[in-house]
Order: sequence, then structure tokens, then C-alpha cells
Amino acid sequence: MNSSKEITVSYRTIAQNKCSMNTGTLLVSGIFSGAFIAFGAFGSQILGASVQDPGLAKLLGSLVFPVGLTLVCCVGTELFTGNALLVLPLLEKKVDFKGVLRNWALVYIGNFIGSLLVACLVVYSSLGSLFGGALAETMVSTAVAKTSLSVSATILRGILCNILVCLAVWLSFAAGELSGKIIGLYLPTMLFVLCGFEHSVANMYFIPAGMMAASFHGIPSAASLSGFLLGNLVPVTIGNLIGGAGFVAAGLFLLFGEHESA
Repeated sequence: MNSSKEITVSYRTIAQNKCSMNTGTLLVSGIFSGAFIAFGAFGSQILGASVQDPGLAKLLGSLVFPVGLTLVCCVGTELFTGNALLVLPLLEKKVDFKGVLRNWALVYIGNFIGSLLVACLVVYSSLGSLFGGALAETMVSTAVAKTSLSVSATILRGILCNILVCLAVWLSFAAGELSGKIIGLYLPTMLFVLCGFEHSVANMYFIPAGMMAASFHGIPSAASLSGFLLGNLVPVTIGNLIGGAGFVAAGLFLLFGEHESA
């Protein structure tokens, strides 16, 4: 197993590659990651719709959702929330701020496109009709619940989420083999879903899919575009950056990073 100090050293090269990647590659890579996360999110909703007990449904859904991050880490595509870790080499002055912002912006757009594509395919292929329409109702209720949170709660849940997501990505770097990577990232990812924390890229699927399902299946819904973008996505994104960059990446820099005084 690689130690955190060893991961910090190897991540410098990874970060430099991420920040120098061309625009097209970043966008396509981001699209793949958005789709991967959406697949995991949809799988978790299937269990939520097929199991009556809400506690058991939540647990089972959290066991499936990590498939998305597993695909991201093992295929090697770009995920906005995981790339909050770029702040670590930024603080070490191994990458520049412009490169980090460019990566975040392009990957975020790509993630959004990939998530929306899967949401469209899921809804308009009538998959919501499964379980007598219960799946569509689950999709709609998820969107409503997420857009009904207060801004402060959304930010705080975003912080908590990306602490665990970035630690999951970090643990995946600790292993050299596929099985070790999956084991490393699985438990923190499962935990954030089980706890009900907010992940910006997952919500790029959850909320649009719920809004589209409401229209397609004729289900009443209080979720709106402004509620999605301003009430959820923006504050969750802010929270994810605070949790991933401000807590995990900056904390790992203090613990294991290369300092000028060293």
C-alpha cells in the first residue's frame, strides 16, 4: 500500500497532467465521469423504488451508488469533486491557479453534460415505469427533496460529502491493484450516500431526471429550474469545494505536502 506521503508525491505528476490536458480531452473525460456517476445514482434509485422499508432502501442504494466513482477512478476519467484535490499541488506550487480553474471549469461542464445525457436516456426510455411507476415517483420525490433544502443546509451537506469523496479518491491511490482501489474508495462513498450528503455531480443527474420524469409521467412536482440551479447546484458546488479543497486538500498539504521551509 502506498502511504499518504507517497501518494502526495505521485499526485503532483497526476495534477500536472490534469492541468495541461487539452480542452477536448477534458470535456470528453468529464462527460464520461458525469455519465458514470449518473449510472450509479440511477442504480441506487432502482433499489429505493423496489424496497418498501425506507431504511433498508437507503442502505441498499448506498451499496450500489459507489459503482459510479469506481468507474471514474478505475477508467481514469475527470470528476469535478475529486479534482478539488488539485489544491494540494497548487499549495505546493507544482501547478498554477489558472490551470486548476481551467480544469475545474471544463470538467464541471463535461460532468453536467454526461449526467444530463443519462438522465434523458433513463427518463425517455420509460424506465420510470418500472415497479408500477414507483421508480418515476422515486425520481420525482428525490428531486423535490433536494430542491427543498435550505441554502445553509445544502452547503453544509456539500462540505461533508466532498470530504468523504476526496478521501475515497485518495484511498484509491493507495492501492496498485484494481481490487484494492475499489475497496479503498467504496466505504467512504457508501457512507456519504447513506448519510444523505450532497454531491454536485450526482445532483446533475438526480434533479433534472426527477424534473423530466415529472413531466413525462404526469407526476405533480415542486422542483423547478431555479430551485435546481440556485437552490441546490450552486450551494452544493460551493460546499463541495470547501470540503474537498479547503478541508481535505489543504489538510493533506499541511500533513504531507512539500513546504518552502522544508
